[in-house]
Amino acid sequence: MATKENFIEPLLERAEQFSKTSFELFKLKSIEKTADVTSTLTSRLLSVIVFSLFTLTLNIAIALWLGDLLGKNYYGFLAVAVFYGLIGIILFFIHPLIKTRVNNSIIKQMLS
Repeated sequence: MATKENFIEPLLERAEQFSKTSFELFKLKSIEKTADVTSTLTSRLLSVIVFSLFTLTLNIAIALWLGDLLGKNYYGFLAVAVFYGLIGIILFFIHPLIKTRVNNSIIKQMLS
């Protein structure tokens, strides 16, 4: 009986150490993935904000330029608004495709 206890006790200690190590590894991998996804989203969000400001300024300039060409400033703004309205309608219809691609990209990044 004493030999069985001597044999089982180290085995239980090793199993306990293994489970603690496995949990610690899982925790560290989770932290790494979370940090990776967060940093990627933050940098992309910053890029989108800067690009949006550029696009806004460019669109105001185009609207004013078109307004000069068409004779009245509001015609230029109307033309730019119609252009973005058409883009919005197109995006509305291809929304499922965009959603699927973004979804797959996030899942791929989380699992790699």
